[in-house]
Amino acid sequence: MNLRTPLSERTVRSLRLGEEVAIDGRVHIGRDEMHIRALEMREQGKEMPFDMNGGALYHCGPIARKSGGVWEIIAAGPTTSARMNSLEPLFIREFGVRAIIGKGGMSGPTLEAMQECGCVYLAFTGGAAVLAARSIKKVERVEWLDLGMPEALWIVEARGLGPLVVAMDAHGNSLYDEVSAGVEDNLARLKGKLGR
Repeated sequence: MNLRTPLSERTVRSLRLGEEVAIDGRVHIGRDEMHIRALEMREQGKEMPFDMNGGALYHCGPIARKSGGVWEIIAAGPTTSARMNSLEPLFIREFGVRAIIGKGGMSGPTLEAMQECGCVYLAFTGGAAVLAARSIKKVERVEWLDLGMPEALWIVEARGLGPLVVAMDAHGNSLYDEVSAGVEDNLARLKGKLGR
């Protein structure tokens, strides 16, 4: 299923764990430093150069080139989202993000913010940087390039960004928690069989 941004809370809450989707429309790309600057600016009451309400935020440090005054993303693999664990709950609440794209999942507090606000985590396969770049059809603009290319805020137009798997839904469920619980159960059974 292809989802088009901006996303409604109703659409996001209808998504279920394991469902495969792709994203069409505007996507914001940013990592740690982008989160920090945006939250600092919000705290200082400064005007933001973006509106992420209902939007998709992709955890990624893209590689881009500029040709004839136009930016082009040539690689856009997902960043490990756990890097943003301390920042994401507040970011979701402050900016109205409806979908976070990344790899590796996020923390319990982030899952709580997702459930509270209506947001999902969409897992993208690591190592698919060129595949992701192909779905980015246009760079609308880049903000905060002084942070460096991988840390700047990139605002892009995507078509078919994916495949993405709903790995954390807006109802407090997480595939990562399910896998961890399964591993713990199997480990306990193995220890029982070994008499440990």
